Amino acid sequence: MIVRKLQDIRKSDRNVKSNGWESARLLLKDDGMGFSFHVTTMFAGEELHMHYQNHLEAVLVLKGNGTIEDLGAGVTHELAPGVMYALNAHDKHIVRPETDILCACVFNPPVTGREVHDENGAYPAEAALTD
Repeated sequence: MIVRKLQDIRKSDRNVKSNGWESARLLLKDDGMGFSFHVTTMFAGEELHMHYQNHLEAVLVLKGNGTIEDLGAGVTHELAPGVMYALNAHDKHIVRPETDILCACVFNPPVTGREVHDENGAYPAEAALTD
């Protein structure tokens, strides 16, 4: 059994900060669960261009408001508490938080821990991390 406290993760190297967001990574690849689990804050006023080419992601908004634009479909969806979105087709997207958005995120395959978005808005495949 794995038991962790968010407040402890926020003080550790599992808390990753990058441009426009901060992510507390509660479960990672080395935990052996087959997915990683994060509590992430996307900051108000940012425009986060993302395209997870190597991962699938599901996100549940817990607090805050904004929009997510599906660039492939040309559709924009409202984000608010209780809204879930799943990037099941490696969807290229832009998140525009109007307020800070707190969300719970699951990645498959799991991330290893220190990933940040590359120039394409993706996390690198694990092979790229070990080269």
